[in-house]
Amino acid sequence: QVQLVESGGGLVQAGGSLRLSCAASGSIFSINAMSWYRQAPEKQRELVATVTLDGSTSYADSVKGRFTISRDNAKNTVHLQMNSLKPEDTAVYYCNMMNYYYIQYWGQGTQVTVSS
Repeated sequence: QVQLVESGGGLVQAGGSLRLSCAASGSIFSINAMSWYRQAPEKQRELVATVTLDGSTSYADSVKGRFTISRDNAKNTVHLQMNSLKPEDTAVYYCNMMNYYYIQYWGQGTQVTVSS
């Protein structure tokens, strides 16, 4: 059974930083894309950032220049460094991993709250 466990969420003031981490355990193979999504109250879940196996990254326009996604393939982990946080970044952040067979795995979510 595959499990994704996120850590690093919390409460921070506007302008501050947080680093989210997600570690995969279990029988997870051939991971291609690792991503972070977020969902704010009463809003749809949105894609924040993705990093593929070859290291290519992509970001939502709202976080470009502030967030950095990175991965450690040997450890099946993905990180999201979030700088210059804004109140509108407040959401539950979810880790997502997808293998080459398009099977997706999700973490349980970690709360990020940015106070003004």
